[in-house]
Formats: sequence, structure tokens, C-alpha cells
Amino acid sequence: MNIPTLTPGALKGLRVVEMGQLIAGPFAAKTLGDFGADVIKIEPPGAGDPLRNWRLLQDGTSVWWQVQSRNKRSIALDLRNPEGQDIARQLIAQADVLVENFRPGTLEGWGMDYASLSRDNPGLVMLRISGYGQTGPYRDLPGFGAIGEAMGGLRHLTGEQGRVPVRCGISIGDTLAALHGTIGVLMALYHRKVNGGQGQVIDVALNEAVFNVMESLVPEYSAFGAIREPGGSALPGIAPSNAYRCVDGVVLIAGNGDSIFKRLMQVIMRDDLGNDPALANNAGRVNRVQEIDAAIEAWTHTRTVTDVLIALADAKVPAGRVYTAKDIVEDPHYRARDMILKQQTRDGHEIEVPGIVPKLMGTPGQVRSSAPALGDDTDAVLAELGMSAQAIAQLRDRNIVA
Repeated sequence: MNIPTLTPGALKGLRVVEMGQLIAGPFAAKTLGDFGADVIKIEPPGAGDPLRNWRLLQDGTSVWWQVQSRNKRSIALDLRNPEGQDIARQLIAQADVLVENFRPGTLEGWGMDYASLSRDNPGLVMLRISGYGQTGPYRDLPGFGAIGEAMGGLRHLTGEQGRVPVRCGISIGDTLAALHGTIGVLMALYHRKVNGGQGQVIDVALNEAVFNVMESLVPEYSAFGAIREPGGSALPGIAPSNAYRCVDGVVLIAGNGDSIFKRLMQVIMRDDLGNDPALANNAGRVNRVQEIDAAIEAWTHTRTVTDVLIALADAKVPAGRVYTAKDIVEDPHYRARDMILKQQTRDGHEIEVPGIVPKLMGTPGQVRSSAPALGDDTDAVLAELGMSAQAIAQLRDRNIVA
């Protein structure tokens, strides 16, 4: 990496308490931690965050965990025990941000509602991520990212018409909620600092985070009664923009700009289409999209993906191959942009992980520490609260901490 190891993070000095688990809450806290925040992750003693055991494991720990929990400190604390709750309240009293993604009402049941917490810490910014939000008729229903994707309108558009909708392959609903939550936290912190405001609650619902990126879905229905349908590999209403078969794979081509379309037609030797006045704008091309797609694929299907990409790059037509994980880690552009980093695990392994986004030129994000084992930092965090080693040992004997 080219980032100086001593560069201060943009969020240095910010303290975050994370009560989340799995994806949405922890992803938001990870983003804050990547840019310098001190993130204290509270996990239940014993198993810890279930993400530790999700997907592929190395020495008993998920490699996903190594990314999601870097730049965090782990304290194993029983939040169902009143003494554990009291310790959590002490940590939150010293924090700038609390991140949680429990079902609504969980914290209230532990006496940790925002009104109570903010009495001890008026500046507290509390990010709450849940399936359907903290209010409304669905607030108490269990919600996961997949359900949020369905209710937000995304699942209806994925796949091909007449077939069962498919997921995009990742937990996009959780991640979108996390990113919206992170934006909310930063806005609330700005308000607190610049406008002299108090802390506040950020209420993020999984389905609303998905819905927020659904483009013109509702306006089209409101204005025309039009319900957008799945378009497979194409971008409905925009032409040409699709996936096209080659000799050895598939290439994506976005030739939907007016001048780009003309250049694309020149490359595939179809100037008759490129110079057709009826195809000079997107509306005309949409009316004849099947004809245009057929012409493009007649050209691509006799060529390799590499040959197609070279020809289109020369003509300044946006195009790309479909990357696998292998393609990503071998791509020189990813390497040049520090988007593939080597990270040491606490078990002594070296693995490659995604780099940090966004790129801040003055205060770039960094991987300052690898993901912790469960309770790695319990003693250190409790000592910062003023607890003696003897007091910590007594809590451990009673299984309140680990």
C-alpha cells in the first residue's frame, strides 16, 4: 500500500460502541472504523457474533469476519444480565455513537432506550437498523436483508420475466442499510459539532434503504400506471445496454449514449443503424432494441471477449467482462488502486481482503488492526472504565464477561 502508516484517520477520536451482529450494523461500524474511529464491539460470551461462523472458515473462523471486524475491539459481555447492561451503559456514556441492529424494543427491554441513554450522554448519536424501522405496523416483525430487498422492490426486478426472481448474490439489502446508516451518523455528528445540536437517533429500515435506490420505480407508476418488470441482463428503457455472447464468454456493452451508439455501430460495421435518424435518440432505439441487440450479438458471437473489449476500448465505447473473484484479485487496476490488501489474521494467516472505499486523499482509511478473537479486548476496555483486575476477574467468574 502507498498510504503512510501514521496518517491520522478522518474519524480519529470518535468512539463507537457496536451492539450489532451479522451484517448491517457491523458493516456500518466497520466503515467508521476504517477511517479511524475506535470501535468497541460488544458480543455475547460463548459463541460471539454468528458471523464468525458464516460461509468458509479458516481455523474455525470465517474469513468474512476478517473483513467485517477489522479495526474493532471485541468485548464479550452478557447483555441479558443486569450487571452486563450496566457495563454497557457505562461504555455508551463515553461514546459518540451507538450502533445496533436488534429487533425494535430489544434495547428498551434492557432499559437502554435512547431517552435513558441520552440523559447520561446528551450528545449520543444512535444508529438503529431494523427490518422495517422503529415505527409503523410492521416494526415488530422479524426482518432480514432478503426480505427488505423483496419489500423494497428490488427482487421483483432481478431475473427474467416469467421466472422466479433471483437475488443478486450478496446481502445487498443489509449493506445498503449500513451505508445509509453511516451517512446518517456522519450528518448527525456534523449537526452536533457545527450547529451546536444534541445527539439524535438515526432510524434505518432495510426495506427503505433498498427502496431509496429504486430510481424511477414509483414515479413511473404514479404518472403512467407503469409497473417496471424484470429485464434479465438488459436495462429496460435504455438502449442498447445488455450482455452479449462471445466465443468464450459474455461481454457487457453500454452503448446507450447518442454519440456512443454511433461509434458502436461503426465498430460492428452497421453504419446503416448508426446513421438512421430514427435511432438518433434513446426513445427511438428503445422501440427497436431487439433489432439493435441482435446486430450487436451477430458481431460479438464470432469474437473472443478480449477481442471485443479491445475494439470497443479503441472506439471509446463502455464495455467490460464479467469478473469472478479470481479476475478481481488478478486485475492490475484493482492492485494499482489498493483495492486488494494483504491482511494478517490473529491466527497468523495472511489473506487478501477488499481495500477501503471511499478514497480520501488527505485522511485515507487504513487497516490498523486485524479482526479480534472473541473477548480479545475485554480486559483493556473494562480497565478504561476504571475497573481493577480483581473486579474484572470476578465478572469473568460469574460469566458476565469473557
